[in-house]
Amino acid sequence: MKTRRVGALLAVAVMALMLGACGSSSSGGSSSSGGGSSSQPYIAIVSKGFQQEFWQAVKKGAEQEAAKEGARITFVGPPTEADVEQQINMLTDALAKKPSALGFAALDSKAAAALLDQAKSQKIPVVAFDSGVASDIPVTTAATDNKAAAAEAATHMAALLGGKGTVAMVVHDQTSRSGIDRRDGFMEWMKANAPGITVLAPQYGGGDQAKSADITKSIIASHPDIAGIFGSNEGSAVGAIKGVQESGKHGITIVGFDSTKAQIDAIKSGVEAGAITQNPIAIGEQLVKAAMKAIRGESLPKFINTGFYWYDKSNIDDPKIQALLYQ
Repeated sequence: MKTRRVGALLAVAVMALMLGACGSSSSGGSSSSGGGSSSQPYIAIVSKGFQQEFWQAVKKGAEQEAAKEGARITFVGPPTEADVEQQINMLTDALAKKPSALGFAALDSKAAAALLDQAKSQKIPVVAFDSGVASDIPVTTAATDNKAAAAEAATHMAALLGGKGTVAMVVHDQTSRSGIDRRDGFMEWMKANAPGITVLAPQYGGGDQAKSADITKSIIASHPDIAGIFGSNEGSAVGAIKGVQESGKHGITIVGFDSTKAQIDAIKSGVEAGAITQNPIAIGEQLVKAAMKAIRGESLPKFINTGFYWYDKSNIDDPKIQALLYQ
């Protein structure tokens, strides 16, 4: 009888230990399932792109900061910045992993509204980066002041053209906050400060180099007197450079955005006049810093300005600029 009682007590104890272990695993999630834990928070990052040099630099900054903070991250993005549906699928997958926080750079500032509501209902803090979203759900946005940066590009374009001429715009999109702000920042500055410059209606290339090159060639064919072209991101600017080169047209002032080897080479050779460089590593770092503060329940500003600089042949070798060129 005594033996049976001891056996029963041991069985109860084993069951209690097993239940306790199961409870511990389910409450915090496990690294294999993608969830966060108290010992290592998990931040799921869904970007606007992945292959482009800019996004790889953002990823590098996020990874560096995650290592300092003791966090684990995943970083995904669609092949091109025109793949809105694929990005929404990636966002859905990220939320299914129940991360401790979510980093999100929206291709379409409205398309993800339902999923952001889902994140809020699951008490997953959202940090927007690079592009804000049409929602008050993100706890903060870590990004370049895109309107101010585009206005800076317009300032230099106007000076380079002597305040006169026709200027075209090749913009990456009209749905993301960065696309909207860079378009509007450039156009608004020109309207207010350069009455002698005519800005043509923006053309949208989806950030795709080939498509942006084709758009550039069409603009040149339709407007043989074109004096300048503004490319609003990496793909748009490189596409504009290629389009001008392939058209055989000379004397067009190209001003770009972002910094890649193709743009750096074009500036050094004189094909591109200059560009705005962001600080993508800082964007990645600030994204993870903000996510960790949100996980800890700390307060955050609504916007974290990660900065920008104009660079051209005169300052491209300056150490401060070199540190920000993502080639």
